[in-house]
Amino acid sequence: MNLDRIMLAVVCGLTLFGTTAGAQQFSADLVDLNADGSRREPGEGGQLFVAGDKVRIDRTEASRTRFLVDADKGTAYAVAPMQRLYMDAKQSSILTELMVPVDPSNPCVRWQAMASVAGDPTGQWQCEQAGSEDLDGRTAVKVMMISPTGVKRTGWIDATLKFPLKFQTADGAIIALRNIVEAPQPARLFVIAGSFRKYDPAQLIARIKQSDVWVEPVK
Repeated sequence: MNLDRIMLAVVCGLTLFGTTAGAQQFSADLVDLNADGSRREPGEGGQLFVAGDKVRIDRTEASRTRFLVDADKGTAYAVAPMQRLYMDAKQSSILTELMVPVDPSNPCVRWQAMASVAGDPTGQWQCEQAGSEDLDGRTAVKVMMISPTGVKRTGWIDATLKFPLKFQTADGAIIALRNIVEAPQPARLFVIAGSFRKYDPAQLIARIKQSDVWVEPVK
């Protein structure tokens, strides 16, 4: 491979994952809301931690599942601390595709890349800017989003943090950040413990197929 091709590959990689979009370091609460701003029930809520292109999302559910995303490397893992397991997040949560650092002037580049990581064909968003708004004292770029299947969402991106502050679906459901605290985040928050084992659902299915409990589906 000659030098020109190497440089082209590097540029394409930077364009795909948007490495220049790196957010600041901060933590925040995640809240699930109705269109009128009231808390959605049931709503998981949770916490979010960001350090540059690394994101940790802790959802307050019974299993205490957390998601670790590295938007620069194009990875997203679902971690089950109680079982000491982790696996590729894939389409287990739309948050791993959307709650990532973005370029406020061109956020769909990063969202499309993370949708590809998740294997989500519906996440190849197209974006159109719709001005700016003030959200709790923070300047946010408003973005109208539409998927290839016609799914519509609205996003608000913090112009300073280079990170989404809020998303609203067509039916009015909202997920938003609250209580943002800008401060360095401990590196340990974004690391999977060495004692955790990677879980591959495909391997489990293969083992079941070799057992007496497997029944071939009727064609």
